[in-house]
Amino acid sequence: MNKLFTTIIFLLAGLYSYGQTIDELKAIKKTKEDSISAIQGRVDALQKQIDAFPGWKTGAFGTIGASFSEFNNWYAQGIPNNASGKIGITINPYARLDRDKYFWYNAGQINLGWVKLDDKDDPDDEAGFRATTDVFNIQSLFGYNLSKKIAASFLMEYRTTLINNFNDPGYLDVGVGITWKPVADLVVVIHPLNYNFVFSSTDDVFESSAGTKIVANYGRKFGNFSLKSNLSSFISYKSSNLSNWTWTNAFSYKVWKNIGMGLEFGLRDNKQEALNYARETLELPDATFDNIDNKLQTYWLFGITYDF
Repeated sequence: MNKLFTTIIFLLAGLYSYGQTIDELKAIKKTKEDSISAIQGRVDALQKQIDAFPGWKTGAFGTIGASFSEFNNWYAQGIPNNASGKIGITINPYARLDRDKYFWYNAGQINLGWVKLDDKDDPDDEAGFRATTDVFNIQSLFGYNLSKKIAASFLMEYRTTLINNFNDPGYLDVGVGITWKPVADLVVVIHPLNYNFVFSSTDDVFESSAGTKIVANYGRKFGNFSLKSNLSSFISYKSSNLSNWTWTNAFSYKVWKNIGMGLEFGLRDNKQEALNYARETLELPDATFDNIDNKLQTYWLFGITYDF
C-alpha cells in the first residue's frame, strides 16, 4: 500500500511539473511573439520612411503557374492516351522617381502563357506547346507638380504582343494633361490631348485617332499582402469603335521570404481586335463593327509568386 501511495504521489508531482513547464513555455513563447511583433513594427516603420524618401525606387514581382499531366488507356475520357501541360508567367517591373517639383513613374507588364494537348493516338496533332496568353505593356509618366495632388503631365504607353504578331497590332498613346494623386497609393491620369497610334498590317480594321486617355494605377502593401491594379482606357473623338480599355489586377501573399501565392486577372474591351478576329480567324469577310459579337476579353492566372 505504501508503495502504491508513493507511486501515485510521484505521478501527481510529475504531472504538476509537466503542466507547470508547459505553462512556462507558453508564457515564454508569448513573450517572444510580442517581441517579434514589436521588432516587425519598427522594421515596418523604417520601411515607410525609406519608401517616403525621394529617389528612384525599383522592383518587380511576378507569378508562375504550371500544371502537367499524362494519361494512358484512361478510357473514361475522349482522348485516353494524352500528355498535357499549361505554363503561365507574369512579370511586373517598375521604376519610380519622386522629387519635390516633379516625378517620373515607369511600369511594365509581361504576361505569357503556353498550353499543349498531345493526343498519342493521333500522329497528325500538334504535340508541342502553343502560345495562348500574350500581353506586353509599358507606361512612362512624367509630371511637374502644380500642387501636392495635381501635376501637369506627359504620358507614353505602348501595348502589343511578344510571341505572335509583334506590333501587329501595336498601340502607342502619347498625350499631355493632368495627373491627380488623391492619396499616396493612387495615381489618376486624365489627358484630353492624346493621340492613339495603331500599327497594323490590316489597315481597313485598325485606325489611329485622337482622343482622351484615362489611366488609374493603385498599388498597396498590407503586411504580407500586396495588390496592384491598373486601368488604361482610350476614348476616341472620331468613333466609339476605335475606343478601348484594359483593366488588370494582381494580388499576392508572401508565405516565406520573397515567395508566396498570387492571382492575376485582366479584362479588356477592344472592338477593333474583335473585328480583326472575326475576319482573320473566323474567316467572316462580311463582318463589320455593326454586326460583330464584341465579347468581353478576360484572362486569369493563379500560381507561385516571387517578389524581387
